[in-house]
Amino acid sequence: MAENRISLADQVAIVTGAGAGLGRGIAEAYGSLGASVVVVERDPERAENAAAWFEAQRFPHLICRVDVEDGDQVRRMVGEVDERFGRIDILVNNVGDFCGQTKPFARTDEDDWQILYEANFRHVLRVTHAALPLMQAGKRGGSIINISTIEAHRGIPNGAVYSAFNAAIGGFTRSLALELGRDGIRVNEIAPETSDTEQVQPRNWVAPEYQGHTKDWIPLGRFGTPRDAAGCAVFLASDLSSWVTGTTLHLDGGAQAAGGWYRVHETGRWTNMPVVSDAGIKM
Repeated sequence: MAENRISLADQVAIVTGAGAGLGRGIAEAYGSLGASVVVVERDPERAENAAAWFEAQRFPHLICRVDVEDGDQVRRMVGEVDERFGRIDILVNNVGDFCGQTKPFARTDEDDWQILYEANFRHVLRVTHAALPLMQAGKRGGSIINISTIEAHRGIPNGAVYSAFNAAIGGFTRSLALELGRDGIRVNEIAPETSDTEQVQPRNWVAPEYQGHTKDWIPLGRFGTPRDAAGCAVFLASDLSSWVTGTTLHLDGGAQAAGGWYRVHETGRWTNMPVVSDAGIKM
């Protein structure tokens, strides 16, 4: 039926870290559904690549070479969006990175914490704070989508600080949803499990002898993709989720529901004991 078709026409969407990976998948999906997409990306090559794609598709867009860890750049970006489009309807805070830090908490220091804070949480506050006045001024409601990680909702050894800042995204999401409800602005979180992107390439990390075991480690049998993230982000941006706010979509192939249970490769039976003699990952 025609009324069930998804459309983001007449919507202006900002997607941070949209030059590649999950952000790129989300940006392309929004453009394909009629939104004017603001691609926020600090890497020049990725920004140029995204620009070429949007121009080839003839989708309305704005490419902003911005580092979201720089407040002045973020504020200028919002000013540019205001000048070009006059409003913001959708904001996707997608940037996040473990910054190569995998070590016990006792071996971290305050410089490590600051790096992870900037890369995973402070920019969410910064970009949202800068964008909110323009979202509210439009009096059209809107959707804020914060991308965290499954590690915000389960323990991760040697990643305590990374996990903590991503867990903070959930608290921010729920509380901000209450504040903005009367403005019709919905605030939600997407928490992905390991996804195959330019930044993270799990298919290349799995040792050759375990290449066929992915279906045993993740209930739905594969790693995530940018297309998977795009599907969740389209749902949360569209009228399909018009009564959804302050919640988390677990984009994880069932990993969290499994809660440490895995299939035994040879028999297909379930176990909560280790099923490989080593990590299975070669990095």
